[in-house]
Amino acid sequence: MTLPNKISLIRIFLVPIIVALLLTNTNLSMPIALIIFLLAALTDWLDGYLARKSKQITILGKLLDPMADKLLISSALISLVEIARAQAWVVVIIVSREIAITGLRSVAASQGVVIAASKMGKYKVISEILAISFLILDKFPYVGEILLYIAMALAVTSGIEYIIRFNKEINLTL
Repeated sequence: MTLPNKISLIRIFLVPIIVALLLTNTNLSMPIALIIFLLAALTDWLDGYLARKSKQITILGKLLDPMADKLLISSALISLVEIARAQAWVVVIIVSREIAITGLRSVAASQGVVIAASKMGKYKVISEILAISFLILDKFPYVGEILLYIAMALAVTSGIEYIIRFNKEINLTL
């Protein structure tokens, strides 16, 4: 178990704490949820950085890291729907994209093809983190809502980009 993999596991273990704090929805729980969410989001960058720097990229890490990312973002978004800070239809589009792209990447991997994250996908993650942070903060709700629409647009755009790349890569292997 490498340090980057342990960091990914920590992110996964933080998810239920964040969800519990968000669903508690008190003046005390929300700032704590925001801090833990931002720390968890920071671990996404940290585990990847450490894995590359120390050359500790593992098969387990390739599974854990994206799973931890999707759990963190999806759980936070679904919790924000529950407390009426995010619109359900927007969250359904974002979460559905995550599931669909995870499926495509799994099919590609089974064919020996790796579909790496794109710049658009990275921008999507940044916009999701910003949107979730503003929605948790709830001081500037329109900013959070606009950022969530931007995240949704980037999710759809990057999802289409992944599908195109998937089709090109898979057709080359068949």
